[in-house]
Amino acid sequence: MTIERVGPPMIADEREMLRGYLEFHRATLALKCEGLTDEELRRQSMPPSTLSLLGLVRHMAEVERSWFRRIIDGEDIPLVWSDDFDFQVAYDAREADRQEAFDAWRTEIEHARRIEAAAESLDVIAHDRRKNHTVSLRMVMLHMIHEYARHNGHADFLREGIDGSVGV
Repeated sequence: MTIERVGPPMIADEREMLRGYLEFHRATLALKCEGLTDEELRRQSMPPSTLSLLGLVRHMAEVERSWFRRIIDGEDIPLVWSDDFDFQVAYDAREADRQEAFDAWRTEIEHARRIEAAAESLDVIAHDRRKNHTVSLRMVMLHMIHEYARHNGHADFLREGIDGSVGV
């Protein structure tokens, strides 16, 4: 599979800019995983951490699902890998299935894109029942960019430790 990463727009309205940066970061994580074996994707950073590239993919599937489907769209669904909303479970990919992880991530991204595109504006408000917060789609988009950017930094170090690759 060839991954195309398009740089975010330099001039655009706010929504298109946020969408562009989020897509850029989604593609960056995919590129960090490209060309690796299952074993390499599961390779952990250092004890006691269970962090791995495959764990990051699983974690981001949970994050996409939680913010877009559970909160913005109001779906009453569990996380993918944890029935008790423990986001840490996804990080431990020692026994994880590569295909299942990437399929779940891609599925949640498609749901997120659909939900974001259907929203009237970035001012759409939703309620996070678990944390009892009210949030806007704007905040969710910004949070997702932040979440991917932070974890893509982890992915940089993980990938360099696997095969010496730096940059994308």
